[in-house]
Amino acid sequence: MKLISVNVAKPRQVTHLGRTYMTAIFKQPVAGRVMLRTLNLDGDGQGNTELHGGPYMAAYVYAIENYAHWERELGRSDLGYGQFGENFTVEGMIENDIHIGDVFRIGGAVVEVTEPRAPCHKLAMRMGSEKFPLMFLASGRVGFYLRVIEEGVLGAGDTIELISADRHAMSVREISRLWAAKTPDPARLRNAIEIPALAPEWRQHFEKKLAKSV
Repeated sequence: MKLISVNVAKPRQVTHLGRTYMTAIFKQPVAGRVMLRTLNLDGDGQGNTELHGGPYMAAYVYAIENYAHWERELGRSDLGYGQFGENFTVEGMIENDIHIGDVFRIGGAVVEVTEPRAPCHKLAMRMGSEKFPLMFLASGRVGFYLRVIEEGVLGAGDTIELISADRHAMSVREISRLWAAKTPDPARLRNAIEIPALAPEWRQHFEKKLAKSV
């Protein structure tokens, strides 16, 4: 596993379909090494801190393998690093193989996987397609967020080392599909709720779904 690119952006105003938003989804690769802190990368920010950011969403990760899929699916050849709003473009970390609670060392930082990405209208704006968020979610190629256990400096080219993993835990793709399911399996909801590393907002979401299913 490898860190291919580190991407950051400060929030800025963008007008889309007649509405103006503050967003930092237009990430751009940065040269050199960057400090990953508890809440974000140096030089990065969030346009809406009520929905984005915080300790369970300190950095967003997306696999370079997914780029080839979207190039084929969308017929595009202009997808550069940071296209999906990710802070880390990585190699070898696809959603089927990464589990909530997996802990990795990236450069001088230690991080833990906390939740999949739930796409929103800002991804539609970034991709120039109102249909894209639903396509993104249905594909299972959603990427994932990290909590920072140890702050540290990192940069493109760093090896990503797995420190610990619970292979009985649920993968990023499993959790994402459970979130999107109209009639989720109660047993799987219970499994998800019991994952210690799962972000609190996701646990609460699954607890509400479970309460409705019984």
